[in-house]
Amino acid sequence: MLAVEGLHAHYGRAHILHGVSLTVGQGEVVCLLGRNGAGKSTVMKAIMGLVPPSAGHVTFEGRPLAGQPPHAIARAGIGYVPEERRIFADLTVLENLEVGRRPARPGLRRWTPERLFALFPSLDALRHRPGGQMSGGEQQMLTIARTLMGNPRLLLLDEPSEGLAPVVVERMAAAIAELKTEGLSILLSEQNLAFAGAVADRATILEVGELRHDGPMAELLRDAPLRARYLSV
Repeated sequence: MLAVEGLHAHYGRAHILHGVSLTVGQGEVVCLLGRNGAGKSTVMKAIMGLVPPSAGHVTFEGRPLAGQPPHAIARAGIGYVPEERRIFADLTVLENLEVGRRPARPGLRRWTPERLFALFPSLDALRHRPGGQMSGGEQQMLTIARTLMGNPRLLLLDEPSEGLAPVVVERMAAAIAELKTEGLSILLSEQNLAFAGAVADRATILEVGELRHDGPMAELLRDAPLRARYLSV
């Protein structure tokens, strides 16, 4: 589904990513793990064309993404949920969802507001509430729901559990598990290892922009020295 090979990226003169390679298969959940500043968000922005890679290749369903603008990458079937959420505060839940609507894609069930309210029941009663009057957890659910209205084949989730109450994190984990049953491929970045362990098939660890580990999530959960080396604060 997604292949990233030898990815390098810069912010000005700062070299952030150093030859990162990773893959995401059909219906697979892959988690980017690492301390603050490891380069997790930059990987996602480079995939989406928001940070132009300085070297390396990104292919999606066998097609190269190099040089394409973010809107073309989104139209190709990649949905991106940024850490900052960026909902439209003055628009209602339903209006936010309409902003994200895209035509159905061959072989995929089309996402509708009613399907999304079944996925995120908390949003159902808030469908006419402006986004700016919602809690952080409700806004996070809305951001994911709005992205799904684009009917993506691959979903990029940047720190989806950050700052959320435990009950909302549990709901988010259940939603990701349900999306996986739909055949959606997901690349997420996380610092919450318990959350990542509950939803991810594979773990990819970054440290100062370099790949340090890639393997099954179950393997990482069994390897305390590996976690201590790259994930402990």
